[in-house]
Amino acid sequence: MATPRVFIVRHGETEWSLNGRHTGSTDIPLTATGEKRVLATGKALVGNDRLIAPSKLAHIYVSPRRRAQRTLELLNVATKDQLPWQAHGETFCEGQQCEVEVEITEDIREWDYGDYEGITTHQIKELRKQQDLDPNWDIWRDGCPGGESPTDISERLDRLIQDIRERWHAPVFGKEKNTDSNATGDVLIVAHGHILRAFAQRWANQSLHAGPSFLLEAGGVGTLSYEHHNIDEPAILLGGAFVVDIPEAQQRVKQ
Repeated sequence: MATPRVFIVRHGETEWSLNGRHTGSTDIPLTATGEKRVLATGKALVGNDRLIAPSKLAHIYVSPRRRAQRTLELLNVATKDQLPWQAHGETFCEGQQCEVEVEITEDIREWDYGDYEGITTHQIKELRKQQDLDPNWDIWRDGCPGGESPTDISERLDRLIQDIRERWHAPVFGKEKNTDSNATGDVLIVAHGHILRAFAQRWANQSLHAGPSFLLEAGGVGTLSYEHHNIDEPAILLGGAFVVDIPEAQQRVKQ
């Protein structure tokens, strides 16, 4: 049985992500280029013979922000009827969608930037100089005044990780009495840059205070899983292979 995975997808490009402005609660749309890139990602990576196989998804979590929801609409996964919101535009699904619940959760909304909402890192450092604060600001260490601290972020992400492992992954590992032999456990999360980097850090049981040493581009896809098919060994999957239907592949070889 395959080891379950979590696919993390950052929403597509917005005007604020282009110029480096911190975008937490501000609800702005994707750019036209952002939409095109997400569409291309869906065509390349989503499909039952590709990296993200809709037929193997057990659940989808989405941020409450429009930019994340629109990204899911463009990914070639869900139909309009599956969405727990009024679609923000045309949805794109080529008959290979999964039949699982799409859940909006506040636990995966972007970091609350508080007083730093809508401004760049350079502007934040200048502001801190004016306030006689250390200008060497680091969100992973310092958090945001009027917003969330690394501890706040860790608490809500740990809650979501526990939910994923108990509801979707434990049955695959046989940790529950009523194990479903057909369970696949793959989970898709569509959210934001800082929160998904923090999610990966907490997934691997690492503190946020040192900050993650990895990036996730707008519209980018990352994969998390486990080592040794063991739920107690969570890991970041640096490279994932596409899905292959083994019986069909063998039949093609024989032909």
